[in-house]
Amino acid sequence: MIKTPKIKFYDKGFISKYDNYTSVQILSAGTSVFNLKIFDNQICRDTFKCQSLKSFNKEFLDKSYEDNFIKKLFDNEDKEITHRDKKNNILIKIKKD
Repeated sequence: MIKTPKIKFYDKGFISKYDNYTSVQILSAGTSVFNLKIFDNQICRDTFKCQSLKSFNKEFLDKSYEDNFIKKLFDNEDKEITHRDKKNNILIKIKKD
């Protein structure tokens, strides 16, 4: 689940880790609806638009977040991850099978 003022998904997906990036793919009814490739210094969306991690945070989360926040979140090995930020109206829940 990803819920921010600009992004809202409550679906299943895949997190795949490669040597130089992490891929996040969210599916709805078996169709890919959101794709991210998260590198150490940038993030690319399925529209092939890439931007710095800092500008991604500013646009979709909040400028106060660490540049590598989203990468650290999806690279986390825990089975269940919950990030709740009431001030900025952000909730991210990850449950891994």
